[in-house]
Amino acid sequence: MTLETRTMRLEDVPSCVAIVNHTIALGGSTAYEEPYTEDAFAAGYLNTAPVRNVTLSEGRLVGFQAAFDAGGGLYSIGTFADQQNPVKGVGRALFAKTLADCRARGGEAILAKITSDNSAGLAFYSAIGFQDFEVWPDDHTRPNGVKVDRIVKRYPL
Repeated sequence: MTLETRTMRLEDVPSCVAIVNHTIALGGSTAYEEPYTEDAFAAGYLNTAPVRNVTLSEGRLVGFQAAFDAGGGLYSIGTFADQQNPVKGVGRALFAKTLADCRARGGEAILAKITSDNSAGLAFYSAIGFQDFEVWPDDHTRPNGVKVDRIVKRYPL
């Protein structure tokens, strides 16, 4: 199975929305709590993130990643992979392109801000070389009222 990673396009928005909304519905692995509309997603990702990539497997969009300009040479990254029909290697494929894109833009580092209850996300970013940087105590409140820390990991460029 071959993976193709490229810059996100307008026609990718419906598939990206389906992936992120499914992740939101599962709960506990993103700080997003409300589902996206296609217009809101396009405005927040396609039209705002300077680095935004998708990975396809046999023509099917299986994940996306965006790096938002956080100022001072820093990028804030977000990664979403299809959890209904997972494909191995999506996260690494996305990060290889995102890393190259951020380096080409002259950034200093990429930050990943992960809720402390997202063990899969924490493990993924550690596995690809992100280092613990900061902890923001009680930074996010889940719909059930539980407060969780935000763990900030850093990857130098």
